[in-house]
Amino acid sequence: MIQINLDAEVRTQGGKGVARKLRKAGKIPAVLYGPKNDPVSLSVNAHDFNKVLIKAEGEQVIFTLRLDGDERLALIKELQRHPVNDSVRHIDFYSISVEDKVEVEVSIKPVGKAKGVEIGGGVLEMIQRTITIRCLPLAIPKEIEVDISDLDVGDALHISDLTPPEGVEFTEPPETTLITVVGATVQAEEVEEEEELEEAEGAEEAATEEE
Repeated sequence: MIQINLDAEVRTQGGKGVARKLRKAGKIPAVLYGPKNDPVSLSVNAHDFNKVLIKAEGEQVIFTLRLDGDERLALIKELQRHPVNDSVRHIDFYSISVEDKVEVEVSIKPVGKAKGVEIGGGVLEMIQRTITIRCLPLAIPKEIEVDISDLDVGDALHISDLTPPEGVEFTEPPETTLITVVGATVQAEEVEEEEELEEAEGAEEAATEEE
């Protein structure tokens, strides 16, 4: 978990036209909301915000938003990105308190080498790359490490197999599958099925265009 100060400007006008002007000026439209305050429309410097994303490398960030003399703690709730260039188009900040638990997603980090891959020739499949947790903001871990060394071909690792860090609870169902080891033949069949499906969808789209 990283803590970052970020300057933000309160804005009173909204709409697509205003958002376009902000982006041309090198700013990102945003909103701050939470259970204890009314929504506030903001804008932040695009360059400064993108530097934070690069530094975080997927890790959760607690922002201290500096708003015209006021400061608010916040997490990123949602990022809207451009469908082509992936630039951030809008930010949803969620207002938090260090005294209240929050629910966030953190990355799953496999640790070790699965024996089903090393010895059995299987393939490791990440069913989920993140896991949802609930804890106090300052207790948010960088990632959840998962020992996969005992996984053999055909085995699966579920949330119920994990021990959460102190002060952290998992919020997803215990039977949720996170990682599996499948045989190489099964992996090849899945790839072939995906390719056949893509070909079928492509043929259908071509037929539609001809009509």
